[in-house]
Amino acid sequence: MVNKMRTEALLTVVAEWLEEGEIPSLVFRNERTIDPENLDRILAVVGPRRAGKTYFMYQLIQSLLQGGRHKRKDILFIDFEDYRLGGFTGDDMDELFAAFHQLAGQYPHFLFFDEVQNLPDWNRVLRTLHNRRRFKIIVSGSNSKLLGREIATELRGRYDDFLMLPFSFQEYLQYRGVSFTPSSLRTAARGNIMAAFDDYVRHGGFPEVVMVGSRAEQRKLLQNYFKTIFYRDILERYNIKARYVLDAVMNDFLETYSDVFSISRFEKHLKGNGLPGSKRTIANYLHYLQEAFFIIANDKFSFSPRRRIMNPKKVYLTDTGFAALGRPFAENRGRILENVVAIELFRREMELYYFKDRNECDFIVKKGTLPTHAIQVCWELTRQNEKREIAGLKDAFKSLDLPSGTILTYAQEEEREISGRRVPVLPAWKWLLTDDTNGIASG
Repeated sequence: MVNKMRTEALLTVVAEWLEEGEIPSLVFRNERTIDPENLDRILAVVGPRRAGKTYFMYQLIQSLLQGGRHKRKDILFIDFEDYRLGGFTGDDMDELFAAFHQLAGQYPHFLFFDEVQNLPDWNRVLRTLHNRRRFKIIVSGSNSKLLGREIATELRGRYDDFLMLPFSFQEYLQYRGVSFTPSSLRTAARGNIMAAFDDYVRHGGFPEVVMVGSRAEQRKLLQNYFKTIFYRDILERYNIKARYVLDAVMNDFLETYSDVFSISRFEKHLKGNGLPGSKRTIANYLHYLQEAFFIIANDKFSFSPRRRIMNPKKVYLTDTGFAALGRPFAENRGRILENVVAIELFRREMELYYFKDRNECDFIVKKGTLPTHAIQVCWELTRQNEKREIAGLKDAFKSLDLPSGTILTYAQEEEREISGRRVPVLPAWKWLLTDDTNGIASG
């Protein structure tokens, strides 16, 4: 009876895919130009929930269907969050293909597996399918374990990935219909760009959040995303017992993003509020939240790997929209701007650290074995903060022998000489519109 029910469920899922009409309307992303026909390796699209991974897969499917290049029966799309596939394992894969063959009269050539981390032993399954040399395989996932640097040994050489985050500022402008060219950055048109930047900083870049009209709808969506990460990605996946600790950690990050997170200090905070939670538990939850792409956590720079691991991490939200669930924007605008920069550097897949000695520098970019660039972020350089912000750069320059640095602000643009180096002071929005993959703007 169980096998019969499983077969019927698989037939239903496959039939729905084959019989559906048009591909959902798409918001095209600038991520990469990919032709699925040319894939020799498994391709993984990895990033936070609701960042647009599924729609990017639909975008690839549409490219296959356009002009009659392929028919729908050449393609199998499976969402592994479909409740009807509960309990599905790699051992059921041949039964899935049998159901497809029964309905389509052939086997698929292209496999699109959405949220593949929900498939038990997914890396073994993908390796087996790839070894058959019959399929072009594209998968998506909302867990950083799918990124190449963490991928299991058995998939090395068979697997490529790319990170998909919520809209970049460039994509945000394109969706809003705000055009920009190098000349427009210096003309009256920049007013439209800056107005869009204000919204982007405050409300983030999740595609669906950008598309809805009202602030109330945006907030509701962000609350739903927050709850989904809490329940599905952490509580259920890791069988969390100390739910109250997870809730406290996640809500703390809504208030203290762009700041150093001390596990010891947070443990004391919990105990002071009558909530027992060990350092190990807090450290585990920090790791889980990184895996689920809720936070970005940068190590303190040190040439010693052991010290990097032992020192507190500096934590950022993966989308600034989540910050709107915490304190009002006016109280945190400098930290939100820093968070925007952190997201973009993460998008550009930089190896990032923060520097802290007598003073602090927000970002240290490392290439190979050496640190190469320092970035300091503040809303505005003023008489009150200028000495502190520049001191952080000076200390980083001296301690790490860095050749260059940048100061990013909301609107200021000038050049400073600091420790014998010409340091550009740039508006963050202008830096976001550069195509410099090194994460360093030239002005």
